Amino acid sequence: MLIDFFSLIYPQVCVTCGSDLVQGESVLCLDCVFHLPQTNYHLQEDNPVIRHFWGRVPVKAATSMYFFNKGERVQALMHKLKYKGATEIGEFAGRMMGQKLATAEGYRDSQIIIPVPLHKSKQLKRGYNQSECLAKGLAHGLKAAMVADAVVRGTASDTQTKKTRFLRWQNVDSIFSVVQPQKLEGMNILLVDDVITTGSTLEACAQAILEVPGTTVRVATMACA
Repeated sequence: MLIDFFSLIYPQVCVTCGSDLVQGESVLCLDCVFHLPQTNYHLQEDNPVIRHFWGRVPVKAATSMYFFNKGERVQALMHKLKYKGATEIGEFAGRMMGQKLATAEGYRDSQIIIPVPLHKSKQLKRGYNQSECLAKGLAHGLKAAMVADAVVRGTASDTQTKKTRFLRWQNVDSIFSVVQPQKLEGMNILLVDDVITTGSTLEACAQAILEVPGTTVRVATMACA
């Protein structure tokens, strides 16, 4: 009753379309959830996301949940998650992705979820790591542990937006290091980021993790551009 009373005064709204959420809905209304452009790449062993890593780093599987198209719902969600403090979007999307991956070959055996780390100066300025929000939701859906302190980013890289693949790689080469290898040794790891474009950042992070004995890496992102 108290929750119903407060919902009348401060109604929860869909973060995408702004419509009031009804009982059973959270963060996004069902209509927006239904219309988000899902890739279903987790069901395809050979998909455009895994191809980013072919011949570069041996990841076991790779997927993105949504297609990123300018001016559409996913871009709006990503912008609010990354720049507007809407961390609930990340956890919501992570939970949905975790539910899908929990039954998918190549992902369901993930034991540890690792978010791609931000440099400490950038995280301090932003107040949070958007990839960590996704990782929390994924960990819940996969019933796995989320470990955010085992891998660190040593330098703050420049923006990747207008760089070629080679320049993107130069920008992130050797900036990741594993500081707590004992937490990762012998583990099946799911590496998580908000979006993949060329895959250079994820590639560099995966290479650092794979230096730990016995580790395997698979990749999941909220969106692919």
